[in-house]
Amino acid sequence: MLGFLGIHCEWKTSGFEVVEYADTLPRLDLILMDIRLPYEDGYGALRKIRQSPNFRNVPVIAVTAEASVEQLNKARQAGFNGFLGKPLDPDRFPDQIQHILTGDPVWEIS
Repeated sequence: MLGFLGIHCEWKTSGFEVVEYADTLPRLDLILMDIRLPYEDGYGALRKIRQSPNFRNVPVIAVTAEASVEQLNKARQAGFNGFLGKPLDPDRFPDQIQHILTGDPVWEIS
């Protein structure tokens, strides 16, 4: 869906890969982080990303199929900048991303 919006994106399959890849980039605008990743979950990856001075202010949005009020609150307390429950709605997704990229938080279970 990001490609249809003209946004370049990279897919990584683990928290470790996200952190490792992010460290190679000069600039990053947004990270959509699945909470349930193999080897290291999204919470651990978020902590590592926030340790890098280059990425402290990059919006990191929690994305999960286990969307609930409890998960949303846990993500907020962990320091995520927003929350999107799966399945993502293709009709709403472009607006959600635009809001996020302009600095407006998006906290939605579905």
